[in-house]
Amino acid sequence: MHRRFMRGLAALSVLGSLGQAGTAFAQASDDIVKLGVLTDMSGQYSDMNGPGSLLAARMAVTDFGGTVLGKPVEVVGADHQQKADVGLGIARQWIESEKVDAIVDVTNSAIALAVQQLTRETNRIALFSSPGTTDLTGKACSPTGFQWVYDNYSNVVGPVRTLIEKGNDTFFIITADFAFGHSLEKIAIDAIKANGGKLVGSVRHPFGANDLSAFLLPAQASKAKVILLATAGKDLTTAIKQASEFGITAGGQILSAPVVFLTDIHALGLSSAQGMSFLEGFYWNQNDETRAFAKRVFEVRKTMPTALQAGVYSEVLHYLKAVQAAGTDEAKAVAAKMRELPVNDFFAKNGKVREDGRMVHDMLLVQVKKPSESKGPWDYYNVVASAPGDQVFLPLSQSECSLVKK
Repeated sequence: MHRRFMRGLAALSVLGSLGQAGTAFAQASDDIVKLGVLTDMSGQYSDMNGPGSLLAARMAVTDFGGTVLGKPVEVVGADHQQKADVGLGIARQWIESEKVDAIVDVTNSAIALAVQQLTRETNRIALFSSPGTTDLTGKACSPTGFQWVYDNYSNVVGPVRTLIEKGNDTFFIITADFAFGHSLEKIAIDAIKANGGKLVGSVRHPFGANDLSAFLLPAQASKAKVILLATAGKDLTTAIKQASEFGITAGGQILSAPVVFLTDIHALGLSSAQGMSFLEGFYWNQNDETRAFAKRVFEVRKTMPTALQAGVYSEVLHYLKAVQAAGTDEAKAVAAKMRELPVNDFFAKNGKVREDGRMVHDMLLVQVKKPSESKGPWDYYNVVASAPGDQVFLPLSQSECSLVKK
């Protein structure tokens, strides 16, 4: 009895010393909490995430205090080179050999889906900022996988509906020929049909094409009122520039680009991009909080942060809060806390992580300024309205995720 009592006192003493860990034995596996930012460090998406995503993750760790559960937090980064085998190999090495607890960002939907499967099997957290496929929170959802900034549904359905309501009811789709583009194309076709529009044609282009004229010319010849660009990054900016050169927009056809980021507008220039309207998850010049974050990023990188990079900061900060609240870095316990805690930072106010892993937050409807409206470098958007998250993202009632109770 005496020994049992002394063991109880010892346990209470340990619990009392844990402080931030709460009511359970706080523990970090391997005496470290380690995050790996897996992204495009050198390819065509590197401006909108890449080194900026790695910086954002490290900023979040610094702002959290650099430790959690009394253990250091480390962030490592790697370039997946837009190759699924390379990305999956890095992720596997991180998990099996380098004690990585969470994998972050993961540009490229095909790589993200492979990482989602791996982290599910190995009980690790996946924090997706960049990939657009809805399968991550749909049929390929995971108890430990989270999608943070946007997805193809959020950025396609509302704009397509608005275009059709304004009489722009015929569409031609130019699609990037890989998982991201295929997902975007399918959602766009469904939205066109559901809202009474008509698809008059489509074509798919290879990733990293330097010349998209062979794909733009049939779109122009189709006489579709809207040419929807189901692509992103440098492929997107190439398509928009060449569309202007061919007189497509001057001829009255509308270019709709659902997945656009600040760096795309910077690459295009306001003269080419002015008037474009789309949904964004974040804009650096929105308020004092966003400007403060952006200033810190600019001091290091000499560019303003994109929504994807801001999303990396937010998801890493929320992950660390969940580790602290759970008292452990064990993935399922942390995932439960991530769903329980609201997301409150400069990126999202009262954001909510659903059971399918989708973080629901308000989006911004923005319009690109005319050159005469811009007050300086990176002052590119007029914020037209705030789009409520529960109206932007796919309703749970339509979800294919096995974690969702119907």
